[in-house]
Formats: sequence, C-alpha cells, structure tokens
Amino acid sequence: MPNTHLLYLHGFRSSPQSMKARQVADYVARRHPDVTFWCPQLPPSPAQAQALVARGVADWPGARMAVIGSSLGGFYASWVARQKGCPSVLLNPSTDPAATLARYIGEQVAWHNPEDRFFFRPEYIDELHAWDVRGQPPGGPELLIAAQGDEVLDWRAMVARHPQARQIVRPGGDHALSDFPELLDEVLAFCDLA
Repeated sequence: MPNTHLLYLHGFRSSPQSMKARQVADYVARRHPDVTFWCPQLPPSPAQAQALVARGVADWPGARMAVIGSSLGGFYASWVARQKGCPSVLLNPSTDPAATLARYIGEQVAWHNPEDRFFFRPEYIDELHAWDVRGQPPGGPELLIAAQGDEVLDWRAMVARHPQARQIVRPGGDHALSDFPELLDEVLAFCDLA
C-alpha cells in the first residue's frame, strides 16, 4: 500500500527553504497532492528538535509514511525510521554529528537567512546522543545517497555507517547535492507515495 505521509528533515543551519526541501515539496504537491508533507524548521537544540518531530509524527501511520533527511537531518531520519518502522532516504547524512558539530559551538548564521542567528550550545553535543541509533538495524528500507565530492562529510563513513541501505554513491558532487534534480524521481519512487 503506498505511503500517505512524507517527512523531510533539513540539515544543520538549514531550513525548509533549502533547495532540496523545496524541490521535494514541489514534487509532492504536483505529483502526489493527497500526500501529507511536512518539513518543519528544526530548532538548534537536538532535544527540542526531537520533541518537535516526535510530536509532529505521533499520529502518523508508521506503515504508511517515509522520511527523507539531509546531512544532520539524515542522522535524525534514521531515528525517526527506527521509531516509526518506516523507509528512509538519507542524503549525504551526518554519521557522527557529536564529533563534527563540536567546532560549531557558538553563534551561527542560518544559510537561507543571514539575519537569522542562533547560538549552538555545548550541551547540544550531548543532546545528539539521544538521536543515535548506530548499531541498531534500520527501522525500514533505507536508501543512502552519498556524494564522493562532499566537502563537509566523508562519503566512506556514510557507506560504512549504513551497510544495509541501498547505496547510491555518486562520483564528484558536493554536500548540497547540487545534482539533486537528477535524483528526485528515484528518491520519491523509493518513498512509494500514494
């Protein structure tokens, strides 16, 4: 039975205005108008983000939903998939954000609105551990898309972290997956939307 709900989780310093989030939203609106689509603005605190997402999908049917996550959102998406038993698409996912985000403690600027500033606090690093489902089997089918040219995260760590996923490793590319329009049909086909 096709999925009726789709969650998109953006990355660190990103927003629902990211290129990929907008492209997924437009695709779903055009081709799957009856699907419930949600891309929340995630707060900087991982604990607050987890509470927001958990509340937002609490009533969603796990057997009829999918989740897409990019970068830090990909790390979060693995947790959602475990909780809901649903398929996930991981786009250049962060594999160990507690390690990689430690250097961002302090004031940060949002990518899509330079006037939007937030403070990334030291305790947020500890909060990331609650999202970590490393070593546990995925909650449902996983699709990993990893760009070898990712300038932020190591694609080899992504491949090693998600061995059970169907893996698409793209030569070249970048962290933002600038070639995402070429992947959109495959990503949404994997989500099996109604």
